[in-house]
Amino acid sequence: MLVSIMILTKVTDRIATLAFNRPDKLNALSTELLSTSIETLRGWSTDPAIAVIVVTGIGRAFCAGGDVSMMAKESTAKESNQSLEENIDRLRSWQDLSWLLYNIPKVTIAAVNGFAMGAGLGVCLACDLRIASDQAKFGTAYAKVGFGGDFGTTWLLTHYAGAPKAKELLFLGDQIDAAEAHRIGLVNRVIAHDQFESEVTAWATRVAAGPLTSFRYMKANVNLATHSDFRALLDREAETHLRCGQTDDHKEGVRAFLEKRAPKFTGK
Repeated sequence: MLVSIMILTKVTDRIATLAFNRPDKLNALSTELLSTSIETLRGWSTDPAIAVIVVTGIGRAFCAGGDVSMMAKESTAKESNQSLEENIDRLRSWQDLSWLLYNIPKVTIAAVNGFAMGAGLGVCLACDLRIASDQAKFGTAYAKVGFGGDFGTTWLLTHYAGAPKAKELLFLGDQIDAAEAHRIGLVNRVIAHDQFESEVTAWATRVAAGPLTSFRYMKANVNLATHSDFRALLDREAETHLRCGQTDDHKEGVRAFLEKRAPKFTGK
């Protein structure tokens, strides 16, 4: 992996990996970590050499959310220097981390190796696919420090787990294990910790070998379905389905089907 300040990144076989690298702080979000992660994702979003992006953490945590010790220092320092509106704008810019993972035209995978709390839970849920180690723990944590929720956590929890469960997790602030997270729809798969990295690689490799234009439009259409009516989505599907039909991958898929063999997609 190549060191990039507070994140580790690598690109291998069209799989890009972004690993939060503050293990002594359980990968809590800092200004530096956020800015470098956002900059990296923006670059990767238009890179044709990248098919899939895996986000994970170094050490015992995926991401423990905001850095509480830093919150205390920044709160004191900024009370007299910045207005509430300026702080709101700053948080909005940081939340681009969740927005990029949710919206960019690449498949994003959260490889949840450990604790995913607060904003870290939001970042995890913003990814298209979420694979958890059986040692992973999940929680909102906001109620414990008197916050309301950020990085898309309230919206994503509501969509994946439903409003009653989202409110329970937010109000009570209890941690849940990977099995419960899977049961309520927060993760796609739970893997034994000693097999976790190999399974993440297997998933990412399958995606990277797939029809990438199709994946791009599948992702966009599923995202649209969360807030659109059925007619609008049917119209969108008609357009994107036929766009995919013009790709080399579609033609290869048809040939492979007729020849009774596995397709060899190129992403074009």
